[in-house]
Amino acid sequence: MTEPTEKRLNRRRFYKAEQEASFVESHVAATPQTRSPAYKLAFRDTDFLLREELRPVRFQLELLKCEMMLDEARIGSTLVCYGSARIPSPEDAEEALKAATTPERKAVVERLVAKSKYYDEARKLGRIASECGIVEKGMRQFVVCSGGGPSIMEAANRGAVDVGADTIGLNIVLPHEQAPNQYVTPELAFQFHYFALRKMHFLLRARAVAVFPGGFGTLDEFMELLTLIQTGKMKPIPILLFGAEFWNKVINFEALAEEGVINHEDLNLFHWVETAEDAWAKIAEFYELD
Repeated sequence: MTEPTEKRLNRRRFYKAEQEASFVESHVAATPQTRSPAYKLAFRDTDFLLREELRPVRFQLELLKCEMMLDEARIGSTLVCYGSARIPSPEDAEEALKAATTPERKAVVERLVAKSKYYDEARKLGRIASECGIVEKGMRQFVVCSGGGPSIMEAANRGAVDVGADTIGLNIVLPHEQAPNQYVTPELAFQFHYFALRKMHFLLRARAVAVFPGGFGTLDEFMELLTLIQTGKMKPIPILLFGAEFWNKVINFEALAEEGVINHEDLNLFHWVETAEDAWAKIAEFYELD
């Protein structure tokens, strides 16, 4: 029986990369030539891909992998949660205090434990956003996304899991151990080498960002977001800043405006909130959600 013209015209003329790779592995005899690194297919040659000159290619791979997999998972937008990796959960607070062996360390831990209420608020916000289950044009909206680590990040992912929702973790390779928290959906657990690409993916789909008390990393992410919106490189989105007492202690926002290095109107780029309900109300108002 003659094959339809349309099928013949649309049939692939070249093998897929995985098929080509299987030909090499199953058909090529072992000789000095085939054992040489030079003979390896470039995309199978890890030593080649890790060369200094291949950095632009690795940038592209980190951009594409996460982008493609989130598309395939039908993730349309995210609610991003930034915050400290050191604030204990309320259930771990007592153990954290017991582990403090000096008066100085105990004082620090007590201040961290006092912030454990934000673990609860991050968890609650993750739960509220995930319960809404908004879907537009087949794409899931306000999927909770964190840095994939412990503490506040864990709390946000945990809130999504509380209501059976998928949740994203964008981890970063660090010299010390850093693994995804147990609440990140395995198929949405990503690992990055480049901070720049990780931060890009935080914001590519972000439709709201919650910023909890945190250190250098949280400050870096928060300030970059403010700069992108202030300079017009990014359209405004709700930025929810949790913990006025903490943030006004570490950053004098009013002084920046008084000194003229930012405009007073720039202080309206973010909203002060203390509870998950307040944060979600701001998001709902911004997007006119029911």
